[in-house]
Amino acid sequence: MRAMRRLTATSTSLGLAVAGLILGTGSAAHASGCSQDYLPLPDPVCQPGAYNPDVTQDTIGSTICVSGWTSTVRPSTSYTNALKVQQIAAYGYEDTSTADYEEDHLVPLELGGAPKSAENLWPEPRYGDTTAANKDTVENKLKKAVCNGTVGLDDAREAVASDWTTALSSLGLS
Repeated sequence: MRAMRRLTATSTSLGLAVAGLILGTGSAAHASGCSQDYLPLPDPVCQPGAYNPDVTQDTIGSTICVSGWTSTVRPSTSYTNALKVQQIAAYGYEDTSTADYEEDHLVPLELGGAPKSAENLWPEPRYGDTTAANKDTVENKLKKAVCNGTVGLDDAREAVASDWTTALSSLGLS
């Protein structure tokens, strides 16, 4: 009996420790919900952005600046669609039609954003004045500037992660 109590206490402690670890690694933001207050940007607590460690200023010539490279790292739609459903719920969007959102990378693959990180992917509305299509234009201009040496990779990443709607002007590219 004493061994059973010790086992139960140990299991309970382990469960609480795991829960604390999960909460401490950022999953708490998803559990408690993400705010729409930042639109057209994601909630920075839920999606602060994340980088692909294989992409650095030194490797851009063999990664992001190679035509077609993003297709080699882009996650499958089965992965992004499942994540989109979870994140639409986390954001509390009234419109839950997945067709009305693009599961978009805050730091784009074109700038070496982490392909599968939930911290870098979010359900960006396709409706409104500033949409996913607008962001695509910004991403392409930033990639071109990085690849031609006008802007450093870290500066472009920081600008787009901070506020993609002002990234070009903050870097003197608009």
